[in-house]
Amino acid sequence: MIFSVYSVPGTEDQLGIHRLPMAEENDTLDVGPLEDKAAENGFPTPPPPVYSCTLTPELVAKAREELQEKPEWRLRDVQALRDMILKEQPNLRTRLDDAFLLRFLRARKFDYDRALQLLLNYHTSRRAWPEVFHDLRPSTVKHVLDLGFLTVLPQPDPHGRYILCLRPGKWKPNDYPFVDNIRAIYLTLEKLIQPEETQVNGIVILADYSGVGLSQASSLGPFLAKKVVGILQDGFPIRIKAVNIINEPRIFKGIFAIIKPFLKEKMAERFILHGSDLSSLHRTIPRAVLPEEYGGVAGRLQTAAWSRTLLDAEVEFVVEFCQPDPLEGVVLPDSMLFEGEQAGAQGEESYRGIRSQLYYCY
Repeated sequence: MIFSVYSVPGTEDQLGIHRLPMAEENDTLDVGPLEDKAAENGFPTPPPPVYSCTLTPELVAKAREELQEKPEWRLRDVQALRDMILKEQPNLRTRLDDAFLLRFLRARKFDYDRALQLLLNYHTSRRAWPEVFHDLRPSTVKHVLDLGFLTVLPQPDPHGRYILCLRPGKWKPNDYPFVDNIRAIYLTLEKLIQPEETQVNGIVILADYSGVGLSQASSLGPFLAKKVVGILQDGFPIRIKAVNIINEPRIFKGIFAIIKPFLKEKMAERFILHGSDLSSLHRTIPRAVLPEEYGGVAGRLQTAAWSRTLLDAEVEFVVEFCQPDPLEGVVLPDSMLFEGEQAGAQGEESYRGIRSQLYYCY
């Protein structure tokens, strides 16, 4: 799933693209071979650089019903959001092309104000968490991919939703910092959101907690949990439709107690705990798309194809993330999503009690 962040020469004014200062005039990406590789791996290719709707008639109808997206008004809505950005945040270094802005409109059901806030949150997260976003590109998380911490299953579920498979038990605290896992997850989300079908259908998360013990659980404090949940809920234009937890140990109650205070009610309701009951999992994700490890019939779990999809997009992410601060010179409201150390300090007291519960459960 590759979407180039370059602009076609001569179309900048038409598309409303803001060039980033470090990008030279002839800096373009040859996406032809990358698109071929994405298709070979079984993942859908992205829309072309000049926007043309790639949704099937069925998905157009679904977007109309669930997202309030009207095809006849689509480009008008994009232009309205673009005008808001240029008027209210003229110094914001952001892409303004149709395909990019549509992600935010769809994620907020074409509510202009909420879409603009999501876009600001998207960029604010980069400043608030430099450990994640500095030099963010696939080659810097190759060790995470090689470990098998995450992958994307090659087939979507019957609702067209790709399945992000996480295996936190593969990671040990002495392997590398936990933030590297967050970096790999974020890059994966960036790839997943590029095709229009994902923007409409959303994604599903499958988290296998086999092998998770006290050492991993103790690494997740309230400050870290708040930032991760904040990005997923309010800082990234993707629809997470379900979070399936399997093989969770007893200490998962303590882990979830750390995360739950930061979850909105709607998101909390999308967490499904299956334990070791694979028949329960199969009621939400059919065996046809699951690997053998989870009682499926889609062959053994493979991580190489998704790893290659990310690694092949190295140049794309360099252009996207290895640039000056997009918020430099931007005046933001006092109350923004990521409030920094103050939020962490407020949750530290409650974390002490939860941490003692982790030891007790273990």
